[in-house]
Amino acid sequence: MTAEYFLAFDLGAESARAMLGSLENGQIRLTELHRFPSRLIRCQHHLHWNVYYLFEEIRQVLEKTRHQGLRLRSLGIDTWGVDFGLIDSSGHLLGLPYCYRDKAFPVAAGQYFREFPAGELYQLTGIQFMPFNSIFQLYALQKENSHWLKQAEKMLFMPDLLNFLLTGVKATDLTIASTSQLLSPFSQQWLPGLVERMGINAQLLPEINLPGKTLGRLSPWLVEDGLPDVSVVEVAGHDTASAIAAVPAEGDDWAYISSGTWSLIGVELSQPLVNERSLQANFTNESGLGKTIRFLKNVTGLWLLQQCRKIWSRQGDLSYEQLTELAEKARPFELFLDPDIPQFLNPENMVEAITGYARQTGQAVPAEPGAMTRAILESLALKYRLVIDELEALTGRKFKVIHIIGGGSKNSLLNQFTAEATGRPVLAGPEEATSAGNVLIQAMAAGQLEDRQTLRKIVRQSFEIKEYRPHSPERWDQAFSEYKSRLAEARNNLAV
Repeated sequence: MTAEYFLAFDLGAESARAMLGSLENGQIRLTELHRFPSRLIRCQHHLHWNVYYLFEEIRQVLEKTRHQGLRLRSLGIDTWGVDFGLIDSSGHLLGLPYCYRDKAFPVAAGQYFREFPAGELYQLTGIQFMPFNSIFQLYALQKENSHWLKQAEKMLFMPDLLNFLLTGVKATDLTIASTSQLLSPFSQQWLPGLVERMGINAQLLPEINLPGKTLGRLSPWLVEDGLPDVSVVEVAGHDTASAIAAVPAEGDDWAYISSGTWSLIGVELSQPLVNERSLQANFTNESGLGKTIRFLKNVTGLWLLQQCRKIWSRQGDLSYEQLTELAEKARPFELFLDPDIPQFLNPENMVEAITGYARQTGQAVPAEPGAMTRAILESLALKYRLVIDELEALTGRKFKVIHIIGGGSKNSLLNQFTAEATGRPVLAGPEEATSAGNVLIQAMAAGQLEDRQTLRKIVRQSFEIKEYRPHSPERWDQAFSEYKSRLAEARNNLAV
């Protein structure tokens, strides 16, 4: 009998992939079918996502599966959070979705807080303040393109938009909706008053489903156009939620780092944690599989290295492996960076931005790519420790191990630095945690898995997990003390 497959589309902010998954003998098998860049476009001084390009890539993959005679049980789509598009009553997209790195959103966030109190917003939503959260994007649209909001029937987040183009169904799932800062983490329902007080109709907010709901089958016009007649499942639409579902962990003495363009550092809770301390530490309460809470902090991750590599590639391509080799040979602890300062959000030239930061803060300027790469990786590991310490203080838990999942789990030097900086064993993998979670949630929708504990057991049985242990605790403890001092000094210097 021909095997039956689940098709996962995992769209990251830098690149996207289509993964074919199947379950055999208690293990998941993943095969990459296609990989493509996510592609930002700049138009009239704004950054947008070309959702039609992404849709066309998805169509091509589906056409390929039909030509190959693959039996698809279902497909699911996950993407990054917060970004959305607006659909009118005729099903037309009103402009291309804005990218969260658009320079208008930090300005809009500042203006928002001149009208509405930050503390109240956090107590209602429990969401970390980031200048591009959906609530601030809506506020910016209301100021600049209010006619779109008046025409719109529904706002749909990026996975919802693609699901809509495939099925015609306008809905969202709990995990992606929770990134918006428009949702209560307690009721896990919309807070319509938050949009209404901005002068926006709350009918804009779509129906919320739980991950694992089957939306329907591919629209007839797509099947008539040659695509397979397949079910579309609403998986954990936020890529981090799909990834966390696939952490190969047991018990509750672990923390996770979903490592990629962003590093999401957190723990899984049964209830939200929203208080004055979590507000001051700027932690978020996003929803996960099984109505769990992903209590975490977003930290800028390998974005800094990705953007530096783009600059260095103008003089000749340097692979991440080559950069890691150069970093291993560079002198340690020459430059301490705070990856989350506004200057690193989306500079024209990341190398110049880091060089400028070094000069402004009175630190050594990296002379070559290896030194800058090492500074980035060391600083990330030290920032991870800072956040892990905050997590333990806020939750009252002690973490014996850290699971690193996602694309960044391939970076062995960063994994070792993280073990050194935190003083804990690091278990790295799977690299394709998001796709694995996506596929396994589809399997749950198909009745092949019972719960997230079973899902995680299958992940443990299916992937090689590499362990890293700390070797130089005293050296890294000293570096951590200096790192905290440097960050405090930098905040003062940059504020002047």
